[in-house]
Amino acid sequence: MQIQMRTVEHVTVVEIAGSVDSLTAETLTGAMSDALGNDRFRLVADLRQVEYISSAGLRALLATVKDARRRGGDLRLAGVSPPVLRVLEISGFTSILNLFPDVDGAVVSFDAA
Repeated sequence: MQIQMRTVEHVTVVEIAGSVDSLTAETLTGAMSDALGNDRFRLVADLRQVEYISSAGLRALLATVKDARRRGGDLRLAGVSPPVLRVLEISGFTSILNLFPDVDGAVVSFDAA
């Protein structure tokens, strides 16, 4: 898994590539925590290049969204691939997380909130 962060306006975009599983979820949690620790409470996870997510990956997303919302922000998902979307649907995460077709839509959604 590879993670890159960039800032778009007032939002931190976390670009993730590869698999998010038991071997990589802790790294993702750490990266998201670092962003939140830098007072960046509005996060977008760009999942276009994620081909697989396990229950450990789901826990990483859940921990991040809880932490962000507790701080007055949020985590939005963008560009979710069909296999990852299926896992999110089965696990009920589509009712917890806000999903957007692309990063631009997710970033703009923070202004509408």
